Amino acid sequence: MTRFIKSQPHWALTLFAILLVAFYWFAWAEDRYVSRATVVLESPQIAPPDISFSSILSGGGGDSDLLLLREYLLSVDMLKQVDEQLAFRQHYSQNGDFFARLRDRDAPIETLHEYYLKRVNIEMDEYSGVLDIEVQAYTPEFAHDMTQLLLAAGEKHMNEMGNRLAEEQVGFLEQQVDRLSERMEDARSDLLAYQNEKGLISPTHTVESLNQVVASLEGDLARLQAKQQALASYQSARSSEMQRIKSEINALREQIGKERDRLAQATGDSLNRVSSEYQTLELQAKFAQETYSSALSALENTRIEAARKLKQVSVLQSPLMPEYSTKPDRLYNSTVFALIAIFLAFIFSMLILIIKEHRD
Repeated sequence: MTRFIKSQPHWALTLFAILLVAFYWFAWAEDRYVSRATVVLESPQIAPPDISFSSILSGGGGDSDLLLLREYLLSVDMLKQVDEQLAFRQHYSQNGDFFARLRDRDAPIETLHEYYLKRVNIEMDEYSGVLDIEVQAYTPEFAHDMTQLLLAAGEKHMNEMGNRLAEEQVGFLEQQVDRLSERMEDARSDLLAYQNEKGLISPTHTVESLNQVVASLEGDLARLQAKQQALASYQSARSSEMQRIKSEINALREQIGKERDRLAQATGDSLNRVSSEYQTLELQAKFAQETYSSALSALENTRIEAARKLKQVSVLQSPLMPEYSTKPDRLYNSTVFALIAIFLAFIFSMLILIIKEHRD
């Protein structure tokens, strides 16, 4: 044995390391209990209206929500809750072997978080869209309680996030609705004031009526002018009939001129100017009303969307109360270490042989 150690010290050291590590895993390392849970995030299936402003403001799918939940459960904030409610430091500093326990009960939060990540494993199954939670502790009760706390805190956090975003959206849209309501009332008041000022309910309809009157007068004028030409062929220009027709023609021309002046003139309140201003005010009132209606629809849709943002952590597998320890993986850890040690020793032997051959 002594000769083997002297001739092959690296193999002897390898064997000793394998035995030492195996002794640690099989005789020294303390048992750890594992509590597992499988969860999925679900939202109420409420169909929103066709018009959706909040669908633009909101985003994200189920996978992104699961990733957010995972990051929160592995965060320092979650660790602080666990430490406050379950005495995380005390449990992991008083239990476990020298290498596995939390050595410093008063360790800074950064060191404590690193240890927390070693005892809590959370993975997302992208295929099935679920979150697998695994907690290791030195008693089955602590592992079970910690898993339950993670589920409850995760659901509360997701609901608070959804509520906060929904409240911000609803609050913003309520402000817009109030502003647009005032804008619509102002536009209506301006329109009514203009109608009262001009004494016209609808200048546009009045313009159309005057156009019809002018067209009728022009038709009468054309008929009288034709009649005048016919009479001129056999009557004197001073005849009573000719004078009467001339008077009627002059009256019609004067009336047509007055009506046209009412419709359009360079200065004053001509009907075409009044009609143009009225149409502008009417369009502003219609636009304000349509905008207000769209804002009301968006507000109602956002309120419905707020209910959809509530995330419920649906448990597919409830937190397991361990009946026996499954960690550490003693055989697996010992085997892996032995294989790596033998592989390194073999490489070292090859290097020694190569060096000897070069010397020779």
